[in-house]
Order: sequence, then C-alpha cells, then structure tokens
Amino acid sequence: MRVGGVTLARLLPRALLAALILAVLVSCETISYYGQAAQGQLSLLLGRKEIQSLLRDESLAQETRSKLALILEARQFAEEQLLLDTGSSYLSYVELNRPFVVWNVFAAPEFSTQSQTWCYPIAGCVSYRGFFSERRARDFADSLERERLDVYSGGVDAYSTLGWFDDPITSAVLRRSDHVLLSLLFHELAHRLVYLPGDTTFNESFATFMEQEGLRRWLQLHPQPGLMAQLEREALIDKAFVALVSRYREKLDALYAGPLEEEAMRAEKALVQEALRVEYRSFREDWDYRGYDRWFAGPLNNAQLGTVASYNDLVPSFAGLLRESEGDLTRFYAKVTELSKLTVEQRSILLSEASL
Repeated sequence: MRVGGVTLARLLPRALLAALILAVLVSCETISYYGQAAQGQLSLLLGRKEIQSLLRDESLAQETRSKLALILEARQFAEEQLLLDTGSSYLSYVELNRPFVVWNVFAAPEFSTQSQTWCYPIAGCVSYRGFFSERRARDFADSLERERLDVYSGGVDAYSTLGWFDDPITSAVLRRSDHVLLSLLFHELAHRLVYLPGDTTFNESFATFMEQEGLRRWLQLHPQPGLMAQLEREALIDKAFVALVSRYREKLDALYAGPLEEEAMRAEKALVQEALRVEYRSFREDWDYRGYDRWFAGPLNNAQLGTVASYNDLVPSFAGLLRESEGDLTRFYAKVTELSKLTVEQRSILLSEASL
C-alpha cells in the first residue's frame, strides 16, 4: 500500500525500531520529545511526492519546476563529482504549512561558552534540541531560561536522517536562491558520508566545508561570473564575521575564567555583548553588508555564539586536508574517515596541524 507516494511496508521496520527506543525511555519529558520527533518525521515521509512525478504535472508552477529540476541535477553532480552518497534522498518533495521544517534550541551555562548537549540514539550527543513545532521549541527554550541558562533558537530549512530514511526536499528549501539551495543539499549529503556521534563541531564543520567546496566545483562546471564574484566577496565577509565573533567569544572565555563574583561577572558580560554590537555596526559599514543584521538582533549570549563555533571552527582544517590530498576527494575522504576513528585529543592535534 502507498500513502503519499510512500510504501508503508518500507516504513514499518524503522517505525517499530522507533517504538522500541521509546519503550526503554523512562523520562516523561523525553518520551514527549521523542513522540513529537517521531510524529514530525512520519508526517514528512507520508507527505512526500516523487519529484519526477511532479515534473510531469503541466500545472506545476514554473519556479517550483525549475527548483525541483535543479535538485535532481545537483544530486547527480553530488554523486558523480563530489563522490557523496545520495542514496534515495532528495528524490521527493513535501509542501509544508510552516516556514521551517524544524526549530533548533541551543543552550549554554550563563558563565561558559561551552554548549550544552543532548544525547540521542544513533546521532549521539549534539548541541541542540530540534522540534517540529515552533511553539514546542519556544516552550522548551523558556524552560531552559528558567534554569538560568543562556538560550538561542532558530528555524532550520533542512536536516539529514543520516541515511535512515529517504529524506525529502521541503518547501522551506525552495524559498532559497539557487546557490543557497545547492549549498544546503551538499551540506546535508555530507552528513551521510561522515558523521561522528557526539562531535557536533567536527560534523558541522565538515558539512560546511563540503557545501563550500561543492558549490565551488559546481560553478566551475556552470560558470556564472557575476555570482562567482559575489560569492568570493561573501566568503571574505563570512571569514571576517567568524573572526569577529570568535574574538568576542575568547573575551568571554577569559572573563569567565577570572576571579569576579557572579554579579560583577554578569555586568562585565553585558559590556562585552554591547561592545560586540558596537563593533558590528562598524563592520556592516566597512563591508557595506547587512546580511547579519537579523543574527545580531539576537541575544548574543553564550548559546548563540556557540552556533558559530560549531559550524565554522574546523573549516580551515578540512580545507588544509583537501590541499594535502591535492584536491583528490577520495584521498580527502579517507583522511577524514581516519580522523573520525581517533580520540578527541588526537583529532584536535591533527586538525590543528592541517589548518596551518
């Protein structure tokens, strides 16, 4: 039997596995969380429509048609040119009745930039909690704030189930420009290739590097001089943004390691956050770029600063590994796989050396 283009028989074994996982959980809060996650994932799987079938529909809007055709082309490119495992992911499409597929909540102690983690079956421990409902995400964020944690949350266009399911493309992704859509696709497919449970920075930095490298190679085959110049400029701005945030994160690390009492430390923390806002105003004028305005409208707390670290800290290291591999992706992936087998300390040393 097929529902929404999905064969139910294919879903049942993994649905039963999810049920078994839930059965061994003891916390009511945890059961509630996994319940909403299972329900949200199942709704995506049951709502899928095959892209090829949609493309045969003459009534399909031209803009949607172009985006879906681009996704199929990008999948083939990712498989043949980037040597990524596409499986059967992104061969289907889901129309959502919400702006994002999930909302992620991040948290950190009031006086530490070390992100709090939550542990899950298969995925291991990660520095966020994801919700298919914005209201549930907001409620959870509020509960963390009541515990005096720094909290930051935001919507997400796409995520990977690491090959456990055939992930669909959602309407949240189609809102993006073509080059951002391509970047998202390469990022999520990278998670299927290498994923180390419990190391968010390793996983997300690798995927961020692969989205950048993937887009670079795509544009080599599909030259767009104007876009290439734009992306080169944005890459410089992104690098300056990461450096700016990292510098203030280090200022906070030094503050938290100091001898101040809580009240005084809290006051100094607020001064550092305000100084970051002031410097950003100069940053945006120097670069004539407003792309980070929404980000800087956030609290600029430990949780928010930690999101930049997770997605960017090791990108230079992976770039160094690819240079060592002379641009050969097979050799590069072999190096990354070997790194994933090492201890955290061993990985840290080798990745630091690679970034030089």
